[in-house]
Amino acid sequence: MSAAEHTFVFADLAGYTALTEAHGDDDAAHVAIAFHELAYRCLPAGARIVKTIGDAVMVVAPSIVDGVGVALRLARDLAALRDFPGVRIGVHAGAAAERDGDFFGAAVNLAARVAGVARAGEIVCTEVIAAVALEGRLADARPMGTVRLKNVATPVALYELATGVPTGPLHHLDPVCRMRVAADATPASIVHDGVILYFCSAACASRFEDAPELYLPDRVE
Repeated sequence: MSAAEHTFVFADLAGYTALTEAHGDDDAAHVAIAFHELAYRCLPAGARIVKTIGDAVMVVAPSIVDGVGVALRLARDLAALRDFPGVRIGVHAGAAAERDGDFFGAAVNLAARVAGVARAGEIVCTEVIAAVALEGRLADARPMGTVRLKNVATPVALYELATGVPTGPLHHLDPVCRMRVAADATPASIVHDGVILYFCSAACASRFEDAPELYLPDRVE
């Protein structure tokens, strides 16, 4: 079987480990499943979810245009949800070998590494993706510079795709569980060192008060 060109989208929930610690395995599993279901709804014709691993999904799309569309819709739909973590997305295209419904090769590995660079709410992509996104006016692309990625021999030029999500009330992060919360609807808030922190629940606020040093500065997502 020869390798064929595909577009790969990797997405995972930022801060999922913190959410699991704060809310427990059952709630974390519910969030992951809701994320998987939303990802399925974002697929155009010809695209499919290759696999889900915990809080992560791997999508293969037949074209770069379709892959960018999946990434943009996923980012926009998740940004509208209350009490839900942000999503990190990476996109790359290239040749890959398909075996039993899964994909293997350098392009797949690179797409996964690119996703690891993204932060909550970001779509990060390679130059081949950014060029198509700009040419087709699918999204603006901000150069992020050339980055060395783990186990990738050659430095890679990366770009951040603009999601088009307007700045709204869901921009505060609960420092304990890392879920996005709206200041006008949060059940708990604390003033810490002159800064107002917002929490998804009284339980998270209590955990913070007991040991603020565990949650500030930001922990690794």
